[in-house]
Amino acid sequence: MTVRAKKHLGQHFLTDENIAKKIADSLTGVGYDTVVEIGPGMGVLTKYLLQKKATVTVLEIDTESVAYLQDDFPKEHINLDTSRERFRIIEGDFLKQNIPTLFNQQQIAIIGNFPYNISSQIVFKAIENRAYVPEFSGMFQKEVAKRIAEKEGSKVYGIISVLTQAFYDVEYLFTVPPTVFNPPPKVDSGVIRLIRKKDFSLPVDEQLFFRVVKTAFNQRRKMLRSSLKSFKLSDSLKEDPIFAKRPEQLSVNEFISLTDKIASHGI
Repeated sequence: MTVRAKKHLGQHFLTDENIAKKIADSLTGVGYDTVVEIGPGMGVLTKYLLQKKATVTVLEIDTESVAYLQDDFPKEHINLDTSRERFRIIEGDFLKQNIPTLFNQQQIAIIGNFPYNISSQIVFKAIENRAYVPEFSGMFQKEVAKRIAEKEGSKVYGIISVLTQAFYDVEYLFTVPPTVFNPPPKVDSGVIRLIRKKDFSLPVDEQLFFRVVKTAFNQRRKMLRSSLKSFKLSDSLKEDPIFAKRPEQLSVNEFISLTDKIASHGI
């Protein structure tokens, strides 16, 4: 049995074994006992994850892929360790899962060859559940991967850059050409790794921080004194030099400082 790639699910199946192994090897194995793969397809990445010590859970929305993994996935990949149950298949949408409940509040690593159309949403879901996700590694459209890893001063630096880097150290690992997929996408892909910071709590109100970042980038060409006017900034606060900058000029720490200034002056 083979699984057909479905356009409406954004499926592009990786066919290069070396790249699959490199993605699996990008995980450090530190700080968690369960690896969660999103969108395993026919298991090209899964089999390399099963060679590691962690328990592997795959989340797949495609019923055809689920049937393949249940019935036709080579059993030698599953029987590497008979001392415990190491492989679980869950049919469902990762974005709709309650992560703490599904994994009994365990620490998990997330990995996958992510569908382009939901890859950013997967990152935001991981950030939302950062208390349970110490590590995250996977393949994105190259443009998105670069944006997540980008630092301030770049035109592609934006909301997802700041919110991810506030809680994770991000590393762009390598680029993947379209030719190693079936069907090949029209663009290059990029693999990145996120490792949660030792202190992943912010010294400011986190909801306010998220709101400040999103509001600022919604009008990214404007100076902050204009784009953040919905916060009812006082005239004296607007004279602070930081409000003469545009959002892409601010580092994560400067966004934290900005949030603190707004909170201390009242909203």
